[in-house]
Amino acid sequence: MFSKILVANRGEIAIRVMRACKELGIKTVGVFSEKDKNSLHLEFADETICIGKAPSQESYLNVSNIISAAEITDSDAIHPGYGFLAENPQFAEICESCGIKFIGPSSKNIRLMGDKIKAKESMKKAGLPLIPGGQGAIKTKEEALTTANKVRYPIILKAKAGGGGKGMRVCHSDVRLINAFMTAQSEAKNAFGDSTIYLEKFLENPRHIEVQIIADSYGNVIHFGERDCSIQRRHQKLIEESPSPAVNNRLRKKLGEYAIRGAKYINYDSAGTMEFLLDSKGNLYFMEMNTRIQVEHPVTEEITNVDLVKLQILIAAGEKLKLRQDDIKITGAVIECRINAEDPDNNFMPSAGNIDFCYLPGGRNIRVDTHIYTGYKIPPFYDSLIAKVIAKGNNRQQALKTMDRALDEFLIEPIKTTVPFCKKVINDPDFKIGNYNTSFLNKFLENERE
Repeated sequence: MFSKILVANRGEIAIRVMRACKELGIKTVGVFSEKDKNSLHLEFADETICIGKAPSQESYLNVSNIISAAEITDSDAIHPGYGFLAENPQFAEICESCGIKFIGPSSKNIRLMGDKIKAKESMKKAGLPLIPGGQGAIKTKEEALTTANKVRYPIILKAKAGGGGKGMRVCHSDVRLINAFMTAQSEAKNAFGDSTIYLEKFLENPRHIEVQIIADSYGNVIHFGERDCSIQRRHQKLIEESPSPAVNNRLRKKLGEYAIRGAKYINYDSAGTMEFLLDSKGNLYFMEMNTRIQVEHPVTEEITNVDLVKLQILIAAGEKLKLRQDDIKITGAVIECRINAEDPDNNFMPSAGNIDFCYLPGGRNIRVDTHIYTGYKIPPFYDSLIAKVIAKGNNRQQALKTMDRALDEFLIEPIKTTVPFCKKVINDPDFKIGNYNTSFLNKFLENERE
């Protein structure tokens, strides 16, 4: 077992990892930028060390500074959390070469699944269904036009190294495709340092369904059911739930089989998430794999009563999975709202600054993962996520009522947040009956503006 883990992250996920380490008897090192010296995660760490200035490139993305911090503090492992360096294969390789255990999959797996084209090729060989489209990179506009007319519009351009909606463009005609191609390439280059684009059929109004898996280094893989992540704004998830209102037992079994098959095919070893699109006819298509712990992992933890972060750490330490698929029981319903420091009434403009007053919801069946407190100053340099509110119930209706109550209890001044917006969404008549897809929020916002 590890004696000390450096948590190469900040905010609520750093606290989440430190809690798991504490319960496993592992000491932790908290890192911080110069503008993050008052972040709450530092209070939970056994040691703290500054790794640079406020910009992420000079601190949380500064590989040499993080490795130096691990060596100075004699840390024998690094947990990257999510975001920042969590899916950076070079970082994982450097950890490996320095004799520091990277708590995540191998650099080979990260590199393979981070390349969206190669990932799809691998999953096709594993027998997973793919969205119709080009078989590789699209290098020219002419090639894009030929492929688009073969697949038939609408199509979507995507960045090979992409994520978070960067480099994505939906096209319904040749004219739109010609105009969007160069823009998508440029955006991909700026966001990921790689301008490679691929093309596939755009599924209109699908559900975004993902499956949490855990795999050890002995070939054992299990899944923990699905999460529905269809409530998205600009490809960024806002509300997640499990089980999905659109998934029946037959589909659930198929999702689990696909996820395990894909993970085994690439000899995956760690926590990970297989992501799928579900069309209106009930067809499933593999979309991508996230080779890290997800923001929304608490949804799965609460519905299965399994600590995924602890499992991830134990597997990284070389332990064998003690759980078997039959041990995983889905009970009740769980919903999560991401609370961002943004102003929904002002086009979701980031809302940084000092928190003069903060009261977090509590009570039965409520979990809040956060790093904010009264007096904390939200810095403008990082992601706007400040809290995750997770509500559980014996069924979906109960979970929604509990979430509604929890959002009423979430008080924060003067910072603007997505709390009131989330409350409107969960009380929408269509959402309440589970009638939604990835286009839901676009239509919801249009109705709000009318």
